[in-house]
Amino acid sequence: MLAVFVNCGAIIVGSLIGVLFAKKISQSMSDAIQLACGLVSFTMGMQMAFKYENVVFLALALILGGIIGTILDIDGKILKIGKMLEKKFLPSKQNENTNIQAEQESSNQDSTQNSKAPEFSQGKPQKNFAYAFLNASCIFCIGAMAIVGSFQAGIQKDYSTIFLKSVLDGFISIGFAAAMGIGTAFSAIAVFVYQAVLTLLSGVLEKFVTPSMLAEVTGTGGALIILIGLNLMGIKKVKTANYLPAVLFSVLFVWCKEFFF
Repeated sequence: MLAVFVNCGAIIVGSLIGVLFAKKISQSMSDAIQLACGLVSFTMGMQMAFKYENVVFLALALILGGIIGTILDIDGKILKIGKMLEKKFLPSKQNENTNIQAEQESSNQDSTQNSKAPEFSQGKPQKNFAYAFLNASCIFCIGAMAIVGSFQAGIQKDYSTIFLKSVLDGFISIGFAAAMGIGTAFSAIAVFVYQAVLTLLSGVLEKFVTPSMLAEVTGTGGALIILIGLNLMGIKKVKTANYLPAVLFSVLFVWCKEFFF
């Protein structure tokens, strides 16, 4: 569990640095940071997405995952969790962020009618607590490093992979928090739950996690991170979390392939 605490600590520290830094920069600078974070997310996603082994699995996982996630409204539920955390820990910011969200929705409607990408300075999504919590949680939890690193920590007591992930997450959280706000820090809660479960159950789960499965999960996770990048760059508003079931479908497809073939 040491590695999990280190990872969460890196995210919190990085987020606090980002928030402090954001107070000293202009709105245009904040917009530039958000664009940079979106570009980095897009690049990371592309790099991960091409590690898939079966494009049919990738396509079916994303399609079916998107359908199930939309029906369940996973994106909306995670945003509600973010809003609950904001209300509990930052009640004084609640009214301010409600107004910002209303402005963002209005901006998105206008941009859709005009067929133009929304400008960050209009909707100010970077200051939306729940939005930051949602995107940062997806970024930090999706990927092979979280899975492999947790298994190494739980079984071999080898913390090197999670420590490396902690450094990367810490730097990414600086940019995310500077652009989107303190909600980034609270993604450490999602990271703690996710990686703690993997670490504690690593002995049971390890035999089921094959290289082929890691490849498919990484590819699918990369596609989701690409969606986050599109959101952050203002190219298209996508409910990324609705596609999270795609990761489970990737696991299911690999299991079925190995079992039946």
